[in-house]
Amino acid sequence: MRIIRDYQFIAPEDRGAAVAIGNFDGVHLGHQAVFDLVRKVAGDAPLGILTFEPHPREYFAPDAPAFRLMSANAKAHRLEKLGIQHLYQLNFNAALSALTAEEFARDVIADALGLCHVVVGSDFKFGKNREGSAEDLIRFGAKYGFQVTTSDLLCENGEVFSSTAIRRALSEGRPEDAARMLGHWHRIEGRVIHGDQRGRELGFPTANLSIDGLHPPKYGVYAVTVDILDGPSKGRYFGAASIGERPTFGVYKPNLEVFLFDFSADIYGASISVALVDYQRPELKFDDLGALVETMNADCEQARETLDNMYTTAL
Repeated sequence: MRIIRDYQFIAPEDRGAAVAIGNFDGVHLGHQAVFDLVRKVAGDAPLGILTFEPHPREYFAPDAPAFRLMSANAKAHRLEKLGIQHLYQLNFNAALSALTAEEFARDVIADALGLCHVVVGSDFKFGKNREGSAEDLIRFGAKYGFQVTTSDLLCENGEVFSSTAIRRALSEGRPEDAARMLGHWHRIEGRVIHGDQRGRELGFPTANLSIDGLHPPKYGVYAVTVDILDGPSKGRYFGAASIGERPTFGVYKPNLEVFLFDFSADIYGASISVALVDYQRPELKFDDLGALVETMNADCEQARETLDNMYTTAL
């Protein structure tokens, strides 16, 4: 998959794609329905996604609480798995945000990228102050030489599949409901960082991931699968993870720690993807380390039983 970040410097081979436009946070089933529509209308054109980094919401409100379901890298990995050929991950900055809806359609979609067909959701908004609608884009497409198709929102039993609904499910400790809307387990992806080694001292060496910038799932213990994405230990493993502020040790900086079952290799610096399969219990503060270790043993046994009885490969 080719990633293009600056629409003002486009190679000839990166022009002429059929794309879906949106932020696609989580790449859920509603998003994938839009991608399927692009495939249907693309013909011989390359399949592409046009999105923005940073997310416009981050750009305009940098101090607001973290809301993203996935990082830019995790999103790119997921899109590549779905067969996307061109990812137009445009730098969202003052110049881009100042373009009117018509300027965006003319200067970016038509002139710079030369897109042949654009698919957007029926509620699509674009341009300065979100002034443009899907109907405006259809009108601009007729004027500047690209086709536009709108896609209805995907629903199930009256519920719209949305990033907001997925965030709510994760906040309430319902990863299985999030997975139903995502089409895959919710994953937290990143490089393993050094922690404070307390897990190793307790007999549970953990791989630590930062969750900075991401919407935090409900704090507590989860049964997880872990994909190590590079290095000699590359592969899928089962484990138990804790997400939270580690109140027993007075740390209070949110992170994710995962203990991989039957695993002893050094994976510091490796890229891993942690899938939240089952929420087991809330985060607790222990006054006694012996009680903590006893509970961790019970957590791991519960996670092993859950994972052994679930078919997770497809998700």
